Amino acid sequence: MTDPAPHGPPMNAARFREAYAAEWQRLETIVTRLEKRSARSLDDDDLLALPSLYRSALTSLSVARATSLDRGLATYLEQLCTRAYFQLYGVQTSAWRQLGTFLRRGWPQATRALWRETLFCLMLMAAGAVAGFFLVRADPAWYYALIPDGMASGRNPTASVEALRSSIYGAKQEMLATFAVSLFTHNSQVAIFAFALGFAFAIPTLMLVTYNGLMLGAMVAVFADKGLAVGFAGWLTIHGTTELLAVAIASAAGVRIGSAVAFPGREARADAAVTAGREAAVAMGGAVCMLMVAGVLEGIGRQTVQSDGLRFAIGVAALAGWIAYLYLPHWSGPRDALD
Repeated sequence: MTDPAPHGPPMNAARFREAYAAEWQRLETIVTRLEKRSARSLDDDDLLALPSLYRSALTSLSVARATSLDRGLATYLEQLCTRAYFQLYGVQTSAWRQLGTFLRRGWPQATRALWRETLFCLMLMAAGAVAGFFLVRADPAWYYALIPDGMASGRNPTASVEALRSSIYGAKQEMLATFAVSLFTHNSQVAIFAFALGFAFAIPTLMLVTYNGLMLGAMVAVFADKGLAVGFAGWLTIHGTTELLAVAIASAAGVRIGSAVAFPGREARADAAVTAGREAAVAMGGAVCMLMVAGVLEGIGRQTVQSDGLRFAIGVAALAGWIAYLYLPHWSGPRDALD
């Protein structure tokens, strides 16, 4: 395999392409196969030829730049050499290893970095719940202003004790899987909106968190008025500890981005938002995982588990597990040091 000489008489671009196009095409084919599959998809001849083809492409790029050949050719060779470089010298990390790193380090670290914002969002949600509870207890008309008809599903101040009790303990087993999917979709949308709206200086995010608290307090007031406060609390706890913490973390990620936009310091607003968004996005990804767990507990666990005590136990255990996993220091073993 011959390398093009960077010195000599001026070179014609068409002849230059004709002389080395076959090598470039072979290198591109090999690199594309590596990007889509792995090194195992190559035969021995392609593996042995890859370094030589890469060096030849680098030399061709040098010639194209030095002799001012057409810009399109130089751009093509730059892109080809960059792709080949990453396949030869880049660190190849499998999807499973990336997932393991996310679960061991990325998710917990990103969430711990947002603990102040998360605590603030939880407090804001709790304040909204208290306000919603007392508003509905003082005037049941507030319930209809706070809770959409589709979400109420007959659970309103005019419902009978028997109807409300049935909504807590009754279940149609064949509908549980569909119910879980629909509720997971709804909760995921809430978390995603809370995260995305953070770019507007976090004001819509905080309003959404407060509104969720108002809705929660309004629902508690309806059941408490019928003497079903404990049953409703158990019905909510089995999934709510996971779900509300996930929403708070997603909202905290939005607040972090909004704070960076509002107070960028010496950085440009766009740069500050990008910097904050990198870590916040990891926490948001973890929040989505939590909502998946909450969807299972909400759609299946809380309907099949009818005991109040067991519902409370599952919900509290889930909360303790999340706190231990996300907020307690983790030991970093040799595998983590190599990642």
